[in-house]
This record gives sequence, C-alpha cells and structure tokens, in this order.
Amino acid sequence: MTPSLQDYIPLKKVAQNARKGLELRGQFNRGGTHIGVARAQELSARGYIEPETIKRMVSYFARHEVDKKVQNFGNDDNPSAGYIAWLLWGGHEGKAWAEQLKKSFPEKQGKQPS
Repeated sequence: MTPSLQDYIPLKKVAQNARKGLELRGQFNRGGTHIGVARAQELSARGYIEPETIKRMVSYFARHEVDKKVQNFGNDDNPSAGYIAWLLWGGHEGKAWAEQLKKSFPEKQGKQPS
C-alpha cells in the first residue's frame, strides 16, 4: 500500500525524542552533527518529511546501531554523544517509524504519496 501524506508526519514520540536530543546537546555540548541538529529540528516541527529523508534516517540508524553498545547510552544524566545523536534522529521510535514507512514505498520512488 502506498503511504498517505499523513504517514510522512513524524509521530509525537519521534518529535519528543528529537527535542530531547536538542536539549541534551545544548546541555552537554556534544552529540550529533549539524545535519543531526537539522534533522531534529525538522522532526520536532512535525511537518512533512520527504521520502529521501526517510531513506537517510534508515541508513543513519543502520550505521549507528553500534552506538547503543557504548557506556552511558540511554543515560540522561551523563549521556554518550551517540545517545544524543540517536535522539536527534528520532530515537528508537524514529528508527521504527522510518523503517516501517520505507517498507511501504512504491518500488519506483518517483511516485508521490497520495
């Protein structure tokens, strides 16, 4: 089934994770890149997320799965840089949302959602 436009709006929890990542980054002055910060701002605004961005999110999470094995991943009092970056991209819920949405993409991604 082809995703609807509404499916491209980040879930509330994804937006909350992104905001939390921005807050932790500001507090601890680490985690993420300028691209991760831009992604967090985009996700937390809960606007339409382009299919190409969804693909980038899936790729990010695949590359950074290893970050979850680092000390202080998930520790809000002294978070690892990887944990902050993970949150900037939407956290666990962002990963699940992006992966699920990508599975529903038409084979020829040139098609726009209806």
